[in-house]
Amino acid sequence: MRAVIETDEGGTTKATILPPATVPEDDEARAWLEAQSLPPLVSMVLHGLSARCPVCGAGRLYAGYLRLVPRCSACKAPLGAVRADDAPPYFTIFITAHIIIALVVLSTRSSSLPIWSLIAMLVPLTLVVALLLLRPVKGATVGVMLSLGLIGAHRDGAD
Repeated sequence: MRAVIETDEGGTTKATILPPATVPEDDEARAWLEAQSLPPLVSMVLHGLSARCPVCGAGRLYAGYLRLVPRCSACKAPLGAVRADDAPPYFTIFITAHIIIALVVLSTRSSSLPIWSLIAMLVPLTLVVALLLLRPVKGATVGVMLSLGLIGAHRDGAD
């Protein structure tokens, strides 16, 4: 839902609650999804991890570094309608933190390197690990979302 607040010439303020905006592309994507027989969840996640279409495994998943293609070139799956939003970065941070924290614990126990040298090594390593994990994690998230039928977005405030 979204609210529109209007003020008239007399200074009276009126708030109107409007229904969520519907997007025709989302309706088409839902119709496509309901008409399909999707592969198992594990298969969709593995295809997503490899940056391929989670449904067929043949088409590309990305049009850029993280931008999804609107439709799969092979099976016409509506990949652009899947809104992964903030989930892949959260999962990536979670995985990266566990890797880096394990390295910090191991390196402080096994060596006597100064703290500045550990920071100089681990900060760039953290960035590299996070950037390398982001695409596969987003692909797996898209696979899970498609298998659960989570297509489209609730666009509050969209005009």
